[in-house]
Amino acid sequence: MAEGSERAIWLRDLGRDYGDRSALAGVDLDLPTGASLAVLGPNGSGKSTLLRVLATLLRPSRGEVSVLGADLPRDAWKLRGKVGYLGHEPLLYEDLTGRENLEFQARLYGIPDDEASGRIDADLERLGMRRRAEYRVSDYSAGMKQRIAICRAVLHRPSLLLLDEPDSNLDPEGREAARSLIGRPADLGWRAESPVTRVAVSHDPGKARAEADQVLELEIGVAP
Repeated sequence: MAEGSERAIWLRDLGRDYGDRSALAGVDLDLPTGASLAVLGPNGSGKSTLLRVLATLLRPSRGEVSVLGADLPRDAWKLRGKVGYLGHEPLLYEDLTGRENLEFQARLYGIPDDEASGRIDADLERLGMRRRAEYRVSDYSAGMKQRIAICRAVLHRPSLLLLDEPDSNLDPEGREAARSLIGRPADLGWRAESPVTRVAVSHDPGKARAEADQVLELEIGVAP
Protein backbone atom coordinates (compact mmCIF):
# COMPACT_ATOMS: atom_id res chain seq x y z
CA MET A 1 0.00 0.00 0.00
CA ALA A 2 1.29 3.45 -0.84
CA GLU A 3 2.21 5.75 2.01
CA GLY A 4 1.89 9.51 1.84
CA SER A 5 0.39 11.89 -0.68
CA GLU A 6 3.65 12.51 -2.56
CA ARG A 7 3.65 9.07 -4.17
CA ALA A 8 1.85 8.67 -7.49
CA ILE A 9 2.56 4.98 -8.20
CA TRP A 10 3.70 2.26 -5.83
CA LEU A 11 4.27 -1.35 -6.97
CA ARG A 12 5.54 -4.31 -5.03
CA ASP A 13 6.15 -7.69 -6.67
CA LEU A 14 3.62 -6.90 -9.42
CA GLY A 15 2.89 -9.82 -11.68
CA ARG A 16 0.50 -10.39 -14.56
CA ASP A 17 -0.05 -13.75 -16.25
CA TYR A 18 -1.78 -14.75 -19.46
CA GLY A 19 -2.67 -18.38 -18.90
CA ASP A 20 0.57 -20.17 -18.08
CA ARG A 21 2.71 -17.34 -19.49
CA SER A 22 4.03 -14.59 -17.25
CA ALA A 23 3.98 -11.16 -18.92
CA LEU A 24 5.19 -9.31 -15.82
CA ALA A 25 7.02 -10.69 -12.81
CA GLY A 26 8.35 -9.07 -9.65
CA VAL A 27 8.00 -5.43 -10.72
CA ASP A 28 8.75 -2.89 -7.98
CA LEU A 29 8.34 0.85 -8.44
CA ASP A 30 8.08 3.98 -6.30
CA LEU A 31 7.25 7.02 -8.46
CA PRO A 32 6.76 10.46 -6.90
CA THR A 33 3.89 12.71 -7.88
CA GLY A 34 4.83 15.02 -10.76
CA ALA A 35 7.66 12.81 -12.03
CA SER A 36 8.20 11.41 -15.52
CA LEU A 37 8.95 7.67 -15.85
CA ALA A 38 10.36 5.99 -18.96
CA VAL A 39 9.55 2.30 -19.36
CA LEU A 40 12.05 0.50 -21.57
CA GLY A 41 12.59 -3.06 -22.69
CA PRO A 42 12.41 -5.42 -25.68
CA ASN A 43 9.18 -6.58 -27.29
CA GLY A 44 7.44 -9.04 -25.03
CA SER A 45 8.89 -7.70 -21.79
CA GLY A 46 5.51 -6.48 -20.56
CA LYS A 47 5.71 -2.73 -21.14
CA SER A 48 2.20 -2.39 -22.57
CA THR A 49 0.85 -4.83 -20.00
CA LEU A 50 2.23 -2.64 -17.22
CA LEU A 51 0.48 0.43 -18.62
CA ARG A 52 -2.80 -1.45 -18.95
CA VAL A 53 -2.60 -2.56 -15.32
CA LEU A 54 -1.97 1.03 -14.20
CA ALA A 55 -4.89 2.20 -16.37
CA THR A 56 -7.16 -0.40 -14.66
CA LEU A 57 -7.72 -2.17 -18.00
CA LEU A 58 -6.06 -5.36 -16.68
CA ARG A 59 -6.16 -6.88 -13.20
CA PRO A 60 -2.82 -7.80 -11.66
CA SER A 61 -2.31 -11.51 -11.06
CA ARG A 62 -0.31 -10.87 -7.89
CA GLY A 63 1.49 -8.20 -5.96
CA GLU A 64 0.45 -4.81 -4.59
CA VAL A 65 -0.50 -1.84 -6.77
CA SER A 66 -1.37 1.69 -5.69
CA VAL A 67 -2.08 4.44 -8.22
CA LEU A 68 -2.83 8.00 -7.04
CA GLY A 69 -3.67 6.58 -3.63
CA ALA A 70 -6.09 3.94 -4.97
CA ASP A 71 -5.29 0.29 -4.28
CA LEU A 72 -5.86 -1.82 -7.41
CA PRO A 73 -7.96 -3.60 -8.39
CA ARG A 74 -10.20 -2.95 -5.38
CA ASP A 75 -10.38 0.85 -5.70
CA ALA A 76 -10.17 1.14 -9.50
CA TRP A 77 -13.33 3.24 -9.54
CA LYS A 78 -11.54 6.02 -7.66
CA LEU A 79 -9.29 6.66 -10.67
CA ARG A 80 -12.08 7.55 -13.08
CA GLY A 81 -11.30 10.94 -14.56
CA LYS A 82 -7.78 11.03 -13.11
CA VAL A 83 -5.94 8.93 -15.71
CA GLY A 84 -5.26 9.73 -19.36
CA TYR A 85 -4.34 6.65 -21.42
CA LEU A 86 -2.87 6.57 -24.92
CA GLY A 87 -2.59 3.02 -26.19
CA HIS A 88 -1.07 1.40 -29.27
CA GLU A 89 -4.25 1.97 -31.28
CA PRO A 90 -6.06 5.33 -31.46
CA LEU A 91 -9.47 3.60 -31.05
CA LEU A 92 -11.40 6.53 -32.53
CA TYR A 93 -14.89 6.38 -33.99
CA GLU A 94 -14.17 6.29 -37.71
CA ASP A 95 -17.60 7.63 -38.78
CA LEU A 96 -17.27 10.73 -36.60
CA THR A 97 -15.09 13.75 -37.22
CA GLY A 98 -12.06 14.40 -35.06
CA ARG A 99 -13.93 17.13 -33.20
CA GLU A 100 -16.97 14.91 -32.68
CA ASN A 101 -14.75 12.24 -31.15
CA LEU A 102 -13.42 14.78 -28.67
CA GLU A 103 -16.87 16.20 -27.91
CA PHE A 104 -18.11 12.68 -27.17
CA GLN A 105 -15.16 12.14 -24.83
CA ALA A 106 -15.94 15.40 -23.05
CA ARG A 107 -19.52 14.30 -22.42
CA LEU A 108 -18.29 10.99 -20.97
CA TYR A 109 -16.27 12.95 -18.41
CA GLY A 110 -19.03 15.43 -17.68
CA ILE A 111 -17.07 18.45 -18.90
CA PRO A 112 -19.44 21.41 -19.47
CA ASP A 113 -19.94 22.24 -23.16
CA ASP A 114 -18.38 25.71 -23.01
CA GLU A 115 -15.33 24.48 -21.13
CA ALA A 116 -14.97 21.47 -23.42
CA SER A 117 -15.15 23.62 -26.52
CA GLY A 118 -12.35 25.85 -25.30
CA ARG A 119 -10.13 22.91 -24.39
CA ILE A 120 -10.77 21.16 -27.69
CA ASP A 121 -9.97 24.25 -29.73
CA ALA A 122 -6.78 24.93 -27.76
CA ASP A 123 -5.50 21.34 -27.98
CA LEU A 124 -6.33 20.98 -31.67
CA GLU A 125 -4.49 24.23 -32.33
CA ARG A 126 -1.40 22.99 -30.49
CA LEU A 127 -1.33 19.86 -32.63
CA GLY A 128 -2.10 21.59 -35.93
CA MET A 129 -5.46 19.83 -36.26
CA ARG A 130 -8.00 22.60 -35.79
CA ARG A 131 -9.03 22.84 -39.47
CA ARG A 132 -8.72 19.13 -40.12
CA ALA A 133 -10.86 18.33 -37.08
CA GLU A 134 -14.00 18.72 -39.21
CA TYR A 135 -13.02 15.74 -41.41
CA ARG A 136 -14.19 12.21 -40.71
CA VAL A 137 -11.61 10.08 -38.96
CA SER A 138 -11.92 7.47 -41.71
CA ASP A 139 -10.27 10.01 -44.02
CA TYR A 140 -7.32 10.64 -41.70
CA SER A 141 -3.77 9.39 -42.08
CA ALA A 142 -2.29 7.33 -39.24
CA GLY A 143 -0.46 10.42 -37.99
CA MET A 144 -3.62 12.52 -37.93
CA LYS A 145 -5.42 9.82 -35.96
CA GLN A 146 -2.57 9.78 -33.46
CA ARG A 147 -2.84 13.55 -32.99
CA ILE A 148 -6.56 13.30 -32.23
CA ALA A 149 -5.93 10.39 -29.85
CA ILE A 150 -3.38 12.53 -28.01
CA CYS A 151 -5.93 15.34 -27.68
CA ARG A 152 -8.44 12.84 -26.31
CA ALA A 153 -5.97 11.47 -23.73
CA VAL A 154 -5.54 14.88 -22.08
CA LEU A 155 -8.97 16.42 -22.69
CA HIS A 156 -10.16 15.77 -19.12
CA ARG A 157 -6.87 17.16 -17.72
CA PRO A 158 -5.74 13.98 -15.95
CA SER A 159 -3.35 13.76 -13.02
CA LEU A 160 -1.62 10.71 -14.51
CA LEU A 161 -0.63 10.27 -18.17
CA LEU A 162 0.01 6.72 -19.41
CA LEU A 163 1.55 6.77 -22.88
CA ASP A 164 2.32 3.69 -24.98
CA GLU A 165 4.83 4.75 -27.64
CA PRO A 166 3.24 8.20 -28.05
CA ASP A 167 5.46 9.12 -31.03
CA SER A 168 4.00 6.33 -33.17
CA ASN A 169 3.08 7.54 -36.68
CA LEU A 170 4.07 11.13 -35.90
CA ASP A 171 6.46 13.04 -38.14
CA PRO A 172 9.08 15.33 -36.53
CA GLU A 173 6.69 18.28 -36.62
CA GLY A 174 3.98 16.23 -34.94
CA ARG A 175 6.34 14.97 -32.23
CA GLU A 176 7.43 18.50 -31.45
CA ALA A 177 3.83 19.77 -31.35
CA ALA A 178 2.78 16.93 -29.04
CA ARG A 179 5.29 17.95 -26.37
CA SER A 180 2.98 20.66 -25.06
CA LEU A 181 0.28 18.06 -24.44
CA ILE A 182 2.14 14.88 -23.45
CA GLY A 183 5.78 15.88 -22.90
CA ARG A 184 7.56 16.25 -19.59
CA PRO A 185 5.12 17.43 -16.89
CA ALA A 186 6.98 20.74 -16.56
CA ASP A 187 6.52 21.43 -20.29
CA LEU A 188 2.77 20.81 -20.57
CA GLY A 189 0.71 23.60 -22.10
CA TRP A 190 -2.24 22.72 -19.88
CA ARG A 191 -2.50 22.25 -16.15
CA ALA A 192 -4.50 19.76 -14.12
CA GLU A 193 -5.79 20.64 -10.65
CA SER A 194 -2.99 18.50 -9.22
CA PRO A 195 0.57 17.91 -10.44
CA VAL A 196 0.79 15.71 -13.53
CA THR A 197 2.71 12.43 -13.41
CA ARG A 198 3.83 10.82 -16.68
CA VAL A 199 4.63 7.20 -17.58
CA ALA A 200 5.78 6.62 -21.16
CA VAL A 201 6.71 3.40 -22.94
CA SER A 202 9.35 3.93 -25.62
CA HIS A 203 11.59 2.04 -28.04
CA ASP A 204 13.91 5.06 -28.22
CA PRO A 205 16.08 4.78 -25.07
CA GLY A 206 18.02 7.97 -25.74
CA LYS A 207 14.98 10.21 -26.10
CA ALA A 208 13.11 8.46 -23.30
CA ARG A 209 15.96 8.85 -20.82
CA ALA A 210 16.34 12.53 -21.70
CA GLU A 211 12.69 13.17 -20.82
CA ALA A 212 12.56 11.00 -17.68
CA ASP A 213 13.19 11.51 -13.99
CA GLN A 214 13.22 7.74 -13.50
CA VAL A 215 13.71 4.75 -15.78
CA LEU A 216 12.18 1.28 -15.41
CA GLU A 217 13.82 -1.35 -17.60
CA LEU A 218 11.93 -4.60 -18.14
CA GLU A 219 13.34 -7.84 -19.46
CA ILE A 220 11.55 -10.86 -20.87
CA GLY A 221 10.86 -13.31 -18.08
CA VAL A 222 13.10 -11.50 -15.60
CA ALA A 223 12.11 -9.33 -12.67
CA PRO A 224 13.70 -5.83 -12.89
